[in-house]
Amino acid sequence: MTKPSLRELLHAAVATVGGTERPGQVTMAESVAEAIDDGSHLLVQAGTGTGKSLGYLVPALAHGERVVVATATLALQRQLVERDLPRTVDALHPLLRRRPEFAMLKGRSNYLCLHRLHEGMPQDEEDGLFDQFEAAAPTSKLGQDLLRLRDWSDETETGDRDDLTPGVSDRAWAQVSVSSRECLGASKCAYGAECFAEMARERAKLAEVVVTNHALLAIDAIEGAPVLPQHEVLIVDEAHELVSRVTGVATGELTSGQVNRAVRRAAKLVNEKAADQLQTAAEGFERLMELALPGRLEEIPEDLGYALMALRDAARTVISAIGATRDKSVQDEDAVRKQALASVETVHDVAERVLNGSEWDVVWYERHDRFGASLRVAPMSVSGLLREKLFADRSVVLTSATLKLGGDFNGVGASLGLGPEGIEGEDLPQWKGVDVGSPFDYPKQGIMYVAKHLARPARDGERADMLDELTELIQAAGGRTLGLFSSMRAAQLAAEELRSRVPEFPILLQGEETLGELIKNFAADPATCLFGTLSLWQGVDVPGPSCQLVVMDKIPFPRPDDPLMSARQKAVEDAGGNGFMAVAATHAALLMAQGAGRLVRASGDRGVVAVLDQRLATARYGGYLKASLPDFWYTTDRNQVRRSLAAIDAAAKQAGE
Repeated sequence: MTKPSLRELLHAAVATVGGTERPGQVTMAESVAEAIDDGSHLLVQAGTGTGKSLGYLVPALAHGERVVVATATLALQRQLVERDLPRTVDALHPLLRRRPEFAMLKGRSNYLCLHRLHEGMPQDEEDGLFDQFEAAAPTSKLGQDLLRLRDWSDETETGDRDDLTPGVSDRAWAQVSVSSRECLGASKCAYGAECFAEMARERAKLAEVVVTNHALLAIDAIEGAPVLPQHEVLIVDEAHELVSRVTGVATGELTSGQVNRAVRRAAKLVNEKAADQLQTAAEGFERLMELALPGRLEEIPEDLGYALMALRDAARTVISAIGATRDKSVQDEDAVRKQALASVETVHDVAERVLNGSEWDVVWYERHDRFGASLRVAPMSVSGLLREKLFADRSVVLTSATLKLGGDFNGVGASLGLGPEGIEGEDLPQWKGVDVGSPFDYPKQGIMYVAKHLARPARDGERADMLDELTELIQAAGGRTLGLFSSMRAAQLAAEELRSRVPEFPILLQGEETLGELIKNFAADPATCLFGTLSLWQGVDVPGPSCQLVVMDKIPFPRPDDPLMSARQKAVEDAGGNGFMAVAATHAALLMAQGAGRLVRASGDRGVVAVLDQRLATARYGGYLKASLPDFWYTTDRNQVRRSLAAIDAAAKQAGE
């Protein structure tokens, strides 16, 4: 039997899912197949509607080697495992004459822990374990969640939190799950043979396609102990998120609550001297955290340095003492010991990392109204880590609707540890970028409007003229507005003001309901508007008449006092580069490209992206930002935009009648 061509395979897959083959999808599939065949690396920008999942799944399955697909969002993971992969495998089976297996793999804390469920969880204030089901009042929300979890444990085949619907609170889940550091290990656990996390790993070892998330990919790269099975191809979808997710995994944090929890957990397992040493160090650290002022710590203050040394040394003593003692009076001592060790080791590791004062780390103090004060340490850059760990020994394909910023892939490439496209070097992985376009006709479907007449926005200042403009735009659009704001405070102020100005158009505000409920309600009523911040810039997929106006209050540069971003910007400047363009403008371009992408989600969508910040039209960097956005018809004519919005609103109303 003749080996089927890639075109034949793609055609079969597209026909099975009921879609239509698009030129961009074909170009993407051919580019991915070429990269896999020659072991090279590829960045693919594929606009909304391209069908990029099939664009990489078909060539990956045709190749026959194990592939890992890493995504940023739960929604895409579920789509791949529950819809795209089953249909694609069914479609390709007759042509490939084999049926590739696929599996989902997540971090251990995403799976129900049977030991925690049946034996109880370590209690900080008492010896041994306690039964969380008896401790929680049956009528309380926590008690009801725990009872649901216990019933669900008898039914579930995966133990995966995301398979439980409706979900439970983080507090409830924390009582029936463990981190990798807290886990006893399958060989030492009485429930090891039934462990959901271990079964997920075993399924992944047997699968040809393993779907995971960016965080687990980062852990696999950073911690050196392999979590993912050996694979020949890595595909990173939603790749614009990768650097942020890897940075999050590589960030350490110390809080007073976290340190005190470690003290309580260790106290019952070590001698009095070691426990007192850790307790005294914790009290010293807590006093300093109450006094410290937020901001970056380019040098560790002397008093904080002493407190961290005391904490590190006391934690080291406790770690040794926990390993050397055994107390049979402690119920399920191994589990109690493992959790205590996990807590104390985290305190030790973060304190030591801060004290080491690496030039590649950024340390800062921050205070949060809800969560209190914390000391944080993050890598100045993850590009070197990604270059070394991500691109070695496998072909890597990275794809997203927004990888080409300012007209090329070099900005995103640099953040991933790649040199300029086409530049060869010993330590620089070879790669190429491909923009396969979008099936949408952006100049005919959308307008990019910049409110050039508005005053230049000042940081955190009142913007009465912006609110006037926003009011008029919403009225012209008949609601139908997604408001993307650069801060939560700006979103809250705008929602409060607009609710009194345009009461006929309901204003939903992020944080007042779950994100899922907000998007559902926004989609259900075209007159409704939805205001919010960061997650809305990337997380809203509402085709049709409910979203015909996307408003950005201002260019979303990072705050000047953001410790990590400002440190990265300064590092680029110290090396002779343009820190503003490399860090702040790239950050803003990526968010704006994602935000503008909320407007056109289907071939029939029409509307306006309105940027209420004159700098997009007047500043020198405006051209770079505009080159990063979809190719909408561009204007600064406010009257033209109002007429267009009114016409779109009228057409939508007529179509809905």
